[in-house]
Amino acid sequence: MDFRFANENDVNLILEFIKSLADYEHMLDQVVATPELLKEWIFDKKKAEVIFVLEGDKEVGFALFFHNFSTFLGRAGLYLEDLFVLPEYRGKGYGKALLTKLAAIANERGCGRFEWWCLDWNTPSIEFYKSMGAEPMSDWTVYRISGKTLTDLK
Repeated sequence: MDFRFANENDVNLILEFIKSLADYEHMLDQVVATPELLKEWIFDKKKAEVIFVLEGDKEVGFALFFHNFSTFLGRAGLYLEDLFVLPEYRGKGYGKALLTKLAAIANERGCGRFEWWCLDWNTPSIEFYKSMGAEPMSDWTVYRISGKTLTDLK
């Protein structure tokens, strides 16, 4: 399978994939990203990267990822924020290919971990991740501060 890293000309395509994933996760109403924001944060500020998996010349899946840091390991990790394969291309190995490619990138960059979150109800993805050897982090709870709470925190 072929892959390609996204470039600035892909911001509309990236947003399409983000919206498709959000729709699948029943969260489309939460997407406030714009092409301008994606260009600024992914390409100008270089805070994330996007890779596409291709069937021929068509982008059929994407992954958006960035580096985090483990103080316990003393090295960076790779954090997968989004992974999505278009429904009509599922079951052909594209999701596995994206995860395998990201694992290879993590290894090439000397990362100590490769991790992501998954919604509790998303049984197909959970089973898929477990089949690849991923382990759920059941001892941890994710906390978030955002929006007005974030700006008002003093």
